[in-house]
Amino acid sequence: MNHLFITGTDTEVGKTWATLGIMARFQAQGLAVKGMKPVASGSEWHDGKLRNPDASLIQAQSSGSPAYEQVNPYTFAEPIAPHIAADKQRVGIDMDRVSAAFDELDRSGDLVIVEGIGGWRVPLSDKLQTEDLVRRLNLSVVLVVGLRLGCINHALLSAEAIQASGLPFAGWLANCICPDYTEQQATLDYLRAHIPAPMSGCIPYLDELDAAAIGATINLADP
Repeated sequence: MNHLFITGTDTEVGKTWATLGIMARFQAQGLAVKGMKPVASGSEWHDGKLRNPDASLIQAQSSGSPAYEQVNPYTFAEPIAPHIAADKQRVGIDMDRVSAAFDELDRSGDLVIVEGIGGWRVPLSDKLQTEDLVRRLNLSVVLVVGLRLGCINHALLSAEAIQASGLPFAGWLANCICPDYTEQQATLDYLRAHIPAPMSGCIPYLDELDAAAIGATINLADP
């Protein structure tokens, strides 16, 4: 299995904790697993440096304590679409810079798990799409589906676009983000039958998020 790219049906569907759970799952098997969030918006200043909370969680979960700049090469303060944030800061997202950071993580570990930003079709610039980043880094895609009203449409459209890209579609994860969503099982049954990739786990609703507990619910194939 290739290194993995974690995308979602939308923002706020649990990509970061799915990423942490996948990392914990493979770390429990004795692998040195590094995480990466190449582009992040919605960050805060700490000791004179911008830090994104999701990227900081991924850095902390990573084996070997990689530098923050390797985990998150591009950080923007405003919680807005990355191409807009980059344009407002007059910053171009350079794939060579992202690739160099990824390669450094790859050299010092067994597996790299890369979290995207937003959903599959979120642009990184006027000319650069999420798909271009995944192709450049030679990643297999895992789709996180947040189970809630409307998720079937978002999941099927996202899966269709991933499949159309020709990139490896390793699987999808259901994430129970709404404890009062009453049609969870019917939704799971429908998506299992219509997404052209294996369902690789169902993350339950957790009052306290824990990477190891999430990892125990995930059954992605071993790398």
